[in-house]
Amino acid sequence: MARDMIEPDGARPRRTVWRAMLRGFRLRCPNCGRAPLFQRYLKVKDVCALCGEELFHHRADDAPAYFTIFIVGHIVVAAFLAVYRAFNPPDWVHFALWVPLTVLLSIALLPRVKGAIVGLQWALYMHGFETAKRLPSPPAGLA
Repeated sequence: MARDMIEPDGARPRRTVWRAMLRGFRLRCPNCGRAPLFQRYLKVKDVCALCGEELFHHRADDAPAYFTIFIVGHIVVAAFLAVYRAFNPPDWVHFALWVPLTVLLSIALLPRVKGAIVGLQWALYMHGFETAKRLPSPPAGLA
């Protein structure tokens, strides 16, 4: 219900950031949460098929890759250190275990992180994600 509330200035509806990011992380439209967000692996749809929300405004750029590296790095390094301390396996076991895990985690998390960033941008009205109902322009003589 918080999404339907009007901000104090009355300009636009308030959007819940965590809900939008969670919907994006689940690869769904940040507005309705039902339609797919991507048309290909990392290609965001221009418009949501169900609610009509324009999604082409996003500017995720390199942020998804940076956050994915940060997350995967913490998971893999922590697991590596735990396995090394507990079992001290030979180097080939480390190579056979951590390289595929790093690649698979990166491939799995990258679109989810990008979806969460698109959801964040949508919720905060960043990069053109304004509502369809905009404030009227001032009269020509007052601009």
